[in-house]
Amino acid sequence: MTPPAPSSAHAGPGPLAALLPYGALLASLLSVTVGASLAKQMFPLVGAAGATALRLFFAALMLCAVFRPWRGGWRADPRALLLYGGTLGVMNLSFYSSLSYIPLGIAIAIEFTGPLAVAVWTSRRRIDFLWILLAVAGLALLLPISSQASSLDWRGIGFALLAGCCWAIYILVGKRVAGTYGAAGSAWGVALGTLVAVPVGTYHAGAGLLAPSVLALGLAVALFSSAIPYSFEMVALRRLPSNTFSTLLSAEPAVGALMGFLMLGERLTATQWLAIGLVIASSVGAATSAAVGGGAAARRRPAEGAEPPPPL
Repeated sequence: MTPPAPSSAHAGPGPLAALLPYGALLASLLSVTVGASLAKQMFPLVGAAGATALRLFFAALMLCAVFRPWRGGWRADPRALLLYGGTLGVMNLSFYSSLSYIPLGIAIAIEFTGPLAVAVWTSRRRIDFLWILLAVAGLALLLPISSQASSLDWRGIGFALLAGCCWAIYILVGKRVAGTYGAAGSAWGVALGTLVAVPVGTYHAGAGLLAPSVLALGLAVALFSSAIPYSFEMVALRRLPSNTFSTLLSAEPAVGALMGFLMLGERLTATQWLAIGLVIASSVGAATSAAVGGGAAARRRPAEGAEPPPPL
């Protein structure tokens, strides 16, 4: 007698469903780096500050339309909210400024030192010193202290490091903001970041920000850098353990370097690719180490309350 087929109600997820969160995260990384590449194409028109202003302005409109943060108010923890928004504004300004001087993939790799520092600092495991050494080795290869790295501008490296410092603050303060304001905290943060970026962008670009072609590009940058990746990240965060999400996210510098080559014609040397690989390895190691340190429960815990990475 042939045994009955198992009930579909008890069947596990199919292969396509299992791959969905990984595809969503990959789509998010592609979207973010496409957005940054489009923003860099705006620099000849309105500069890095102008591109940042339009990108945050349109992103704030989108997030506020979805989350309506004013319904919950802002009085619960205004100091944290102001620090969160101000940091986000400075982070985006400094990151886009770095793109004026160095390739996209390298800027992302340098900026990644911010969340890497947070991961290592909060873990405090001996193995984390290895990840620090890997990151330092990668940065050393990128610094313009030898003929192999002479093509990199100190200004771009400095702006990217500043963006990384802001990203670290963003992560630490973002946990507090997310716990107080929920999803509306992201909308508040981008709106406050706009108040930082728009005056700077207006000072540098003036009426050029209002040109129809520039506005269209700014809207596209906001879509690819905020609305689209945020939606994909929410799909991935709900289905992946937090350490898996963080590990896969570490591929962003490589994806950025690839998109920089395809969309901007940025060619990296073998040494620069090695440096990016070292930073990625250090990020993956830190994420894996944190998971091991947290035990099996941490490895199984979904990242439902995690703050998505800041849009680039």
